[in-house]
Amino acid sequence: AFKTWAEAQLLRIPGKSDLAKAIRYGLSRWPSFELFLEDGRVGIDNNPAERAMRPIGIGRKNWLFAGSDRGGETLARAMTLIETAKMNGLDPHAWLADILDRIHDHKINRLEELLPWQWTPSH
Repeated sequence: AFKTWAEAQLLRIPGKSDLAKAIRYGLSRWPSFELFLEDGRVGIDNNPAERAMRPIGIGRKNWLFAGSDRGGETLARAMTLIETAKMNGLDPHAWLADILDRIHDHKINRLEELLPWQWTPSH
């Protein structure tokens, strides 16, 4: 019903108006919109992905002052650990504090236990 209504509106408004452009934009992407309606796993927007990328965008300016190429690489590794912890639903500070406290006497053949997707707090 909405698609039919939107198509009817295009006949009633000036073709070069901003509203007409917006309606044509939506109608040209109708199959994607239908996918959202038919499959509940498809999100209506990409806000979670954009929020996950925001620290990288903000950090880009800060990384200019990492001091050296090696400093930039170290910062990139740290950001990878932090974002991976977040993606696994962990508090990055709690996870890092715990694994840094435990890693010095943790068995090398069991390091996978400290990875964010397998980690259990020691406390």
